[in-house]
Amino acid sequence: MKLDNFKPTTVYTIYIAATPERVWEALTTAELSRQYFFGNAVEIDLKIGGAFIVRAPDGSLHIGGEVFECDPPRKLTVTFNVNWPGLVEKLGPTLVTYEIEPAGNAVRLTMTELHDRPISDDILSGGRAGWPAMLSSLKSLLETGTPLAIEMPPPLRMLEALKRLGIGTP
Repeated sequence: MKLDNFKPTTVYTIYIAATPERVWEALTTAELSRQYFFGNAVEIDLKIGGAFIVRAPDGSLHIGGEVFECDPPRKLTVTFNVNWPGLVEKLGPTLVTYEIEPAGNAVRLTMTELHDRPISDDILSGGRAGWPAMLSSLKSLLETGTPLAIEMPPPLRMLEALKRLGIGTP
């Protein structure tokens, strides 16, 4: 897979009153990710070529991928492929990059979602709603000790667009 072919489709930046090391830990451990990532647990082998897995609350595979860049506690790039039949085959892989930069007494966390082909706004709408909610919950967890309790309706616009492409969803 050639990283040069990937273009950003979603970029989200948030400032968090925490150290780069603490933000890195939250992004890369099951214990913390489960708290802010809607019950999903990140399991990652922190090396180039290592596995990147996100398990649903029931333990099933929700997202699978591979580590492409790993520079603790500054940058992490992984393939972030949702485990839905036909998704990667029809839409290609998704890359997600987290960049963590000191910003005074805080950290600037920038998440970039990248694709190697054009993806419709209808399909991107689900992630564009989910990323801010997840990262805001991460911020709350690290700053207050309590994640946000966000109730989000299913991303109907995205699910309908995937259905039109013949991609099965739960």
